[in-house]
Order: sequence, then structure tokens, then C-alpha cells
Amino acid sequence: MKMDPVVHFEMPYTNQKRLSKFYSNVFGWDMRYLPKMGSYVLAITSPVDKNQMHKKKGAINGGFYEKGPYGNTPHLVISVGNLEKHIEIVKKEGGKTVGKAMDIPGVGKFIMLRDTEGNRVGMLQSSR
Repeated sequence: MKMDPVVHFEMPYTNQKRLSKFYSNVFGWDMRYLPKMGSYVLAITSPVDKNQMHKKKGAINGGFYEKGPYGNTPHLVISVGNLEKHIEIVKKEGGKTVGKAMDIPGVGKFIMLRDTEGNRVGMLQSSR
């Protein structure tokens, strides 16, 4: 079976400015506030090229979302080749989807799931 890689992480925040200052000063990350994406903060964790792809193989970026309706616990996002196929596999193996699949312009199709242990995990079918 093909391994599907972790491609993104997400964590909740309470104070966007404090969060951005912390990760920028401690780890040197480029923190980008995206208010049009629901107050999302994108974390660029390693150098990227003009297409926003990592120059270092195996590196991932992440993001931060406001605590509240989107949850209060960190989660990973795993890249899959066919989102619909993986949704069926998740259900067959005892997991549950959270909400419906959505399109993220310029990125791909995304859905959140809960694994058999109750952990939140995102799945992304890239449009690139």
C-alpha cells in the first residue's frame, strides 16, 4: 500500500498577534495572517519557491485557527490521491468524517475526519 504523507499541521490560537510573534521569534517562521480565511494564520516553516513549494524535501507548513467552532486541539493534514476513495476507506475502518468535503481554491479538496480514537485528522487531495 502507498504511504500518504503528512503535509500540513494545524493548531488553535486565542491571540493572533501573540501567536505570530512567538513562532516568528522562537523558530523564525514566516507567519501570515489571512483574515479572508476565517482569521487563519499560515505558518511558513521552511524556504519555499515561487510556487509555494518547499525547497527542502520532507518539510511541511502549517497553520493556526481561532479556538472555538473549528475545535481546540491540534491536528495533522494527510495528502491523499483520491479524497472520495479515502472517505470510504475511513468509514470502512471505523472512522467518521466531520462535515462535508470542501474546495480550497488553489490548494485542493479537503475534509476533516475522526479516527477510531477520536483524533481529528484532515485529508487533502491536492489540485497541484
